[in-house]
Amino acid sequence: MNMWFIIAQILGVITIGFEFTSYQIKDKTRYFLVTGIGSFFWMTMFVAIGLATGIDTQLSLIVAAVYSTVRNLVFYRIFSKNTPESKEAGLNFLLVMIVIAIVAGTFTVMNAPEQVRWLHILGLIVAIGFVIGQYLPGVHYVRIAVVFYALVVMLTQTPLNILYGEFRWNIMGILIESAKIMSVLVFYARYASEPKRPQLQFAKV
Repeated sequence: MNMWFIIAQILGVITIGFEFTSYQIKDKTRYFLVTGIGSFFWMTMFVAIGLATGIDTQLSLIVAAVYSTVRNLVFYRIFSKNTPESKEAGLNFLLVMIVIAIVAGTFTVMNAPEQVRWLHILGLIVAIGFVIGQYLPGVHYVRIAVVFYALVVMLTQTPLNILYGEFRWNIMGILIESAKIMSVLVFYARYASEPKRPQLQFAKV
């Protein structure tokens, strides 16, 4: 366990903080800003792991994290303007992001070991659903989508998908995805205790 691996764990803890916080936010603009910053730390975590274990082993994850960071911060900028032009730009950007996800996801699926290819196909489906859920108005779609997305990503952090190498469990990866699910549960628990809270009102986007 070298210095870069320890740094990766610290960055992972920071990522957990941002991921948990983001799903307590009902406002789309603030949500995209917080989750965009979280995605940036998520990316730096994978870079640190790569420096500890070999950057080639983390390259696809770094690319995915960069994609997430750019997507969220661009959406933050688009939703903060909230004009007819920005809404049109947001829809066009969403379509571009979906195309990129399909192309990159298909490449990943084709290059995945045959025994776990089904998991990567499932991951591609829920990832696209999550991207669409982020864009849709209101607070429910993104939270429902992120639960399914997090559950599938958690499976990729286990021996079910990590077929080779000394470390067969990515505990920090599992904790990050668990934080998303826990945040959604806390969000709805807050609503259940106070049904008139504004968190469940649909945002105007």
